[in-house]
Order: sequence, then structure tokens, then C-alpha cells
Amino acid sequence: MAEEKFTRCPGCNTIFRVTAPQLALRAGQVRCGHCHTVFDGVASLVSLAPQLRAKPSESDFDDPALGPPTVTLRSAQALEPAPDFDLRVEPAIVAPIRGEAAVDDAENEYASRFSGQVKRERRRVPNWIFGMSVPVLVLLFAGQALFHFRDAIAAHWPNTKPALIKLCAAAGCQVRALRDVAALSIEASDLQADPAHKGLLILSATVRNRAPYPLAYPYIELTLSDAQDQPVVRRAFAPGEYISGAADPEIGIAGNTELPVKLFIDASATTQAGYQVYLFYP
Repeated sequence: MAEEKFTRCPGCNTIFRVTAPQLALRAGQVRCGHCHTVFDGVASLVSLAPQLRAKPSESDFDDPALGPPTVTLRSAQALEPAPDFDLRVEPAIVAPIRGEAAVDDAENEYASRFSGQVKRERRRVPNWIFGMSVPVLVLLFAGQALFHFRDAIAAHWPNTKPALIKLCAAAGCQVRALRDVAALSIEASDLQADPAHKGLLILSATVRNRAPYPLAYPYIELTLSDAQDQPVVRRAFAPGEYISGAADPEIGIAGNTELPVKLFIDASATTQAGYQVYLFYP
């Protein structure tokens, strides 16, 4: 078993247990974790064994050499490596005058304070990084808002639509007519049997856009019900099934206008007594 060696900090007289490989790692240079004094651990080696003198006198007691009977204990966590070193030493186990519990409490309190200080130093970030990140985050937020609300921006401010179309061409997206089903309504509707074709129904309806800007063509849902007002059949019609071939589905229904709709429904396999018409966006 290798002989235990002890070294003393010349700044605060704290004694630490060290090993030969630790002292040889950086030519013996260590830094005290309590007072941060950098010292030569080899030159400051002390012995804790009692030494007897033949003729003791007041000048014979060399406190740095023998070590005082009472020292301030510091845990290994409170030690710091010397600059550019990664050397850790453990404190010597010596008995203090104060009780063992008091020493443990002091060690834990100091270790807790020192641990918090190390974490704060690690989290420290230069101020210029925060200064540069603010405008970058603002641009990212503006770009994300522009992407998600591009349809609404183009509808409310038509002059921005050409620029948005160019940006979407580069980003791989599209600027479409705004979807706002709350601004649409069915002004009138009628369901009649086709006199020329048995079992064929004709649905006539008028869809009104109450908004001052174009809105996307909605889906039209038709529900046929029986005499007890229970649904018999339900079908949804996409815009391509009821708009004329001359209409552009990308432009939508112009603002403050009405759109006449006529649909032919094959109801030969059902019997119905009533109907409901509903507008929605998928």
C-alpha cells in the first residue's frame, strides 16, 4: 500500500491528501479550492505523524511542518484545478476540535455555494450573442407569420399578392383564395324533381359572399331526409362539381357577389321528404 502524503496550502493552511501520480502530473502545481492560492504541492508536503524532540522549546515547534492539531476541512468538491491543470486532490482526514456533525454541515454548505457558482459561470453567455439573436428571432417570427397568413394578407391587401406569389414560388407554396365560411351564406335554395327524368332531382341555390374580398369556393353538402326528418342520404359536392368551366377556382367568389349553383342528384334509389344544404371547407 503506497504511503499517504499530505500537502498544506500556504494561503489558508488547509491540508489535502495527495498521491505521487497527482503531484507528478503537473510538476506538483495545484490550486487550493478554498482561497484559490496556487502553490507547489511537493514543496508544501507535510507529515501528520507526531514527532518527538529531545529538548523541546518554543522555537522547536514548526507549525507548517508538523501541522496544527486543528485544521479547516474542505471537501474534494470545493477544490479547483490549477489553471490549465486537471488535478484533483482530496482533503486529509484529521479530527477537528469542533464536533464531526458541525464539520459536515460546514463542508456541505460551502460545497453547495461553490457548486452554484460553477454552474453560473458555465451558463454565462456573451452579451453580443443575445444582441445578434434578437433580430434573427424577429425575422424568423415574421417569416413564419407571413407563411401561415399569406392567404389572408393577399385578400386584405391585394397589392401584396404579386410579391407573395413570387415568395411562394421560391418556397414551394401557393397563394390561394381566403377560406372564411362565416362570410358565406345560402340566400335561397330549392329542390325539385326533374320532370323529364324520373328519380332525378335538381338543386338550385344561391351562395353569397358577404366579405369585401374574394373567398375560396366552398364544398356544398346536401342531406336528404325522410318524413320524420331523419337523414336518408348525405353527399358533399366539391367546387369542381358545381362551378362552370369558365370560372377560375383559384380566384374564388368575388367580394360582395352572389354565385348561382345548380346540381343534378340521382335519387332514384331513395325516397325523401325534405333536404338541408350546408357550406363547409374540408
